[in-house]
Amino acid sequence: MIAGGKARGEVLKISEPLSFLGGVDGSTGEVRVGSGGNVAGKILVFPSGKGSTVGSFVMYDLMVHGKQPAAVINESAETIVATGAVISSIPMVDSIPSIGMFCDGDTVAVDADAGTIEIEGVQCRVCVSSAIVRGGKVLMLKRPERCRSFPGRWSLVSGKVEEGESLESAARREIAEETRIEAGIPSKSLPAVYVREGNTLWEVHPFRFDISGGDPVLNDENEDFRWVLPGEVSSMNTVDGTSEVISKLIGRSHPI
Repeated sequence: MIAGGKARGEVLKISEPLSFLGGVDGSTGEVRVGSGGNVAGKILVFPSGKGSTVGSFVMYDLMVHGKQPAAVINESAETIVATGAVISSIPMVDSIPSIGMFCDGDTVAVDADAGTIEIEGVQCRVCVSSAIVRGGKVLMLKRPERCRSFPGRWSLVSGKVEEGESLESAARREIAEETRIEAGIPSKSLPAVYVREGNTLWEVHPFRFDISGGDPVLNDENEDFRWVLPGEVSSMNTVDGTSEVISKLIGRSHPI
């Protein structure tokens, strides 16, 4: 919680850090950056604030004109926006993992007093996603077009976590099922990342496993595989966020 209160409304998402001074009209609520829109009565979602301290008073001006957002959600609060929310009595929370969890038009209930957010109609599913690394290259798998999730995309070795299963055990099981590769102890893991697909929010737990063996033997969950350098992944049609995860797990080596 940054500023207390409860609110429910429609999401207006701005993908870049926002300066209320210059970025929002204090008398009308019109947004002058990104894809535009109007903050009045909306659940305003953006990564963080920036700019002049006058931005706090722009938020207060919005409140005076009845054009303030219903609530503010940030990945990382900074002083300007936090101060503006407090003096304008706008509920505000921060420390969400990613604004990628939200889509414009979502209906969201914010309970800033409890520090909770509910995206209505969206299910959260827990899965693992493993980078299998051999000789500096990472194994990418091609999902068939018939897949219900991210059809036709390239991905790491991924799958849902079963009830009562540890994340690491789930990662090894998925690797064995999808590739017949026997994975040992992961060499690296990352905190969960969140990927939105329609009304599903995937809570993805990334791992890295280093191997020295041969090629995978695929089951029917994937139709092709490639060993690629990490820097080549960004040019592939991948599941959202895959390139960023690989960069954190491995780096961004490119072909010479």
